[in-house]
Amino acid sequence: MPQYKGWAGEILRVNLSTGSISTEKTANYKDYIGGMGIGYRIMWDEVPENTDPFDEENKIVFAAGPLTGTGAPCTARTNITSLLPANPQNLIGDSHMGGHFSPEMKYAGYDAIVIEGKAPRPVWLRIEDGNVSLENASKLWGQGIFDTTANIAGMMGKEAQVAAIGQAGENQVNLSTIMTNGNHSAGGHGGIMGSKNLKAIGIVGTQSVEYAADKKDWIELNEFVMSIIGANNQHVVPSTPQPWAEYHDSSSRWTAQEGLYWGAADEEVETGICPPEETNKIGYRTMKAIKDLGEISEDYTVRMGGCQSCPIRCHSSLEVPELEKYGVSRYVSNTCMGFWNHYYVNQNYETKKDNFLNKTLGAQLADDYGLWFNYGQLGRDLKYAYDNDILKEVLPAEEYNDIPWDLYEKGDPQFLVDLYRRIAYQEGEISHLGDGAAQLAERWNFGEDYWNDQTNSLWSPLGYPVHHANESNGQVGSLINLIFNRDPMCHSHQNFLGSGLPIKLQKEIAAETWGSEEAIDVPANYTPMNRAKARFAKWSLVRNVLHDSMTVCNWMFPMVTSPLKERNYRGDTTLEAQYFSQATGMKVSEKELDEMGRRILTLHRAMTVKQMGTVDMRNEHDQIVDWVFDMDPDKEPFDAGTIKMDRDDMEKAKTMLYQELGWDPETGAPTAETLDELGMQDVKRELANKNLLPYQA
Repeated sequence: MPQYKGWAGEILRVNLSTGSISTEKTANYKDYIGGMGIGYRIMWDEVPENTDPFDEENKIVFAAGPLTGTGAPCTARTNITSLLPANPQNLIGDSHMGGHFSPEMKYAGYDAIVIEGKAPRPVWLRIEDGNVSLENASKLWGQGIFDTTANIAGMMGKEAQVAAIGQAGENQVNLSTIMTNGNHSAGGHGGIMGSKNLKAIGIVGTQSVEYAADKKDWIELNEFVMSIIGANNQHVVPSTPQPWAEYHDSSSRWTAQEGLYWGAADEEVETGICPPEETNKIGYRTMKAIKDLGEISEDYTVRMGGCQSCPIRCHSSLEVPELEKYGVSRYVSNTCMGFWNHYYVNQNYETKKDNFLNKTLGAQLADDYGLWFNYGQLGRDLKYAYDNDILKEVLPAEEYNDIPWDLYEKGDPQFLVDLYRRIAYQEGEISHLGDGAAQLAERWNFGEDYWNDQTNSLWSPLGYPVHHANESNGQVGSLINLIFNRDPMCHSHQNFLGSGLPIKLQKEIAAETWGSEEAIDVPANYTPMNRAKARFAKWSLVRNVLHDSMTVCNWMFPMVTSPLKERNYRGDTTLEAQYFSQATGMKVSEKELDEMGRRILTLHRAMTVKQMGTVDMRNEHDQIVDWVFDMDPDKEPFDAGTIKMDRDDMEKAKTMLYQELGWDPETGAPTAETLDELGMQDVKRELANKNLLPYQA
C-alpha cells in the first residue's frame, strides 16, 4: 500500500499448474487489513462453490498483517486460509502458526503468498527477496518435516524460514498440518499442499518493514505494552504466593518462582521471582513445561522458546534422552495441545514418567509426520472406538490382529510409533482416524452416544471439539464456538476470564469494558442470557479476527488486564488501534478498527452462507450437541456447580449475538443493510443473485 507503512505492499501469486509467478498490490485488499482478511477475500472472489479441498481449483493463502515484522510484541503469526478437508461440508477455514515464517515473508517483500493449481510433480517454492522459483522436490517427497526443513535450510542458508508438510500432508490426510520451525503448526491444511504437490516454502528476506510512527513514539508504545503484559494467555497473577503479588491463582501460567529451574540447561537457570517491573525477566515467567507435562519436566527443560518478537516464550524445549530408544531425536519442543493430544490416545500409563514419555514422543512423531489431532479429538475417537468394540467390527481381522493392542492397554509409548505411521501413510482402515470426527463417525457408524458423551468432548455436529465454550462463561464461550467452521481458536474471552484476578475485580473491569458486570458470571454459577454477554461475545469474536488479520497473537491480545496494582490491574483495550495507527499511518479509533474486524467476520459468515447454500445459519450451522444441555441430570441450568446450558436460553443468546453483529436475528445470516453499511456491496449483490439474503422471496 504505497501511501501507508506496515504492509510490504505486494502479494505473491504462484500457479503450480503453469509455473507462472506474479505479484499484485496488497492495496487491492486494503479493506480487509491482512492475514485472515486477505485470505477470506481471495477465497470469496476466486474459489467456486462446490470445490473440493483437494481439487486443483482450490487455493491456499499464507498471509500476514501490517504489524508482523515491525518488532511489535507478539506479532509473528501466520494465517493460512483454504477449504477445510476435515469439515464434512468442506467449508472455509483458517489455521495459524507462530514462529518466524511470516516476518521472513514480510522481509522478502510480501504480505501474502497465494498458491494456485497443482504441480505435475513434487516441488518446493524458493523465495529469496524478489527471486522466486519452483524447485524439484522429488528427493524431499517422503521425508518428514524435520529433515525437509533441515535440507532446505542447507540449500538456502541457516537464516531460511521454512513451512513444510510431512508424510500426512503428502498423503492428503484430512487431519494434517503445515509446520514451521519444527514445532509451530497450523492444523487442518497440510493435505491441501499435498494435493498440489507442494512440499514446502522456503524464504530468505533481507528487507525491512517500516512503521509510520516517530521512533520515539513507537518505542514508548512497545515499552508500555511490556509494562502491562502478563504471562502466557495474559495471566497477570503468579501461580504461587509471592512477595510482590496481591493475588495468586494456582491455575495461572505465570509459574516463575524460587526453586523452579530449567533443569537441563547447560547451567541450571532458576526462573525465580519475576515482579512486573523487571521486564527483562518476562521470558522467565512462563515455565510452560510443568503445566503441560507435569513437575517431572523440570529436569528435562533446556529453555523456553517461542516466536519472533515475543517476550513470553511459551514453547517448552526439552532434552529427553529416553526418546532415542523409539528412533526419534532426544530434543523436542512444543506447547499446549502439541503435548496433550497424545495423552488422549494413550491414557493407560502406570507412572508419571510413562505419561511424560507418551506426550513428548507423541509430539515428536506427530510433528515430523505433520499430523493434526483436531484439538485432541483424534485420540478420543480411538478411545471411543476401542472401548466400544467398534474396531473389531470395522477393521479387517488381519489388520486388527496386526496392531499392538497390548501396548495400547499398557500405555506403552511404543504404540504411538505404530499408530501414527499407519495414519500418516494411510495404511489400512485404522488410518481413517485421520479423516476428521464427522467423516469417521459416518464411516464407522458411530451412534448418538458418540456425539452426546460429555467425556468425548465433541461440541458441534460439524465434528470439532469443545474449545473454551460453555465452560468459559456459559453463553459467551458457547456463542463463540458456534460461528467458525472448526474449533474457534479464540482466546479473547478466555484470556480475561483466566487472568487470575478475583471475580469481584473482574466484574468491575467487565462493567467498564462491556457495559455491565453481568457480562461475566462466577464460574459454573451462570445466570440467564443478557445483553452484556452478547456484547462480550461479539467483542471477543471481532478481536479474534482482528488479531488474525493484523497479525497479532490471540493468546496474548487483547490485554484487558495487567499485573500492575498501581493501574488497579487494568490493561488497555485500545492497544490494537494504537498499533495499527502507528504502524500504518492510518489513524483509526478503537471503534473504527473494531468495525473493520466486523467486516472480516461478516465476510466469513457470507462465505459460509454461500458454500452451504442457505441463509438459515441458526438451524443449519449454529448447532450444539445434546450433552451440553443434558449433562448433570440432577441439576438444572443456572444451578450452582454446573456448566449445563438451557436450550431456550441459548436460542435467545443466538438472537442477541446476531443483533449485535448486524445479522438477521431469525437466521443468523448477514443482512443487505449490514453489507451496505460495511461497504460490501459486491458481496451483497452476489448473495442476492443466489437468493441468499434474508427476507428475499
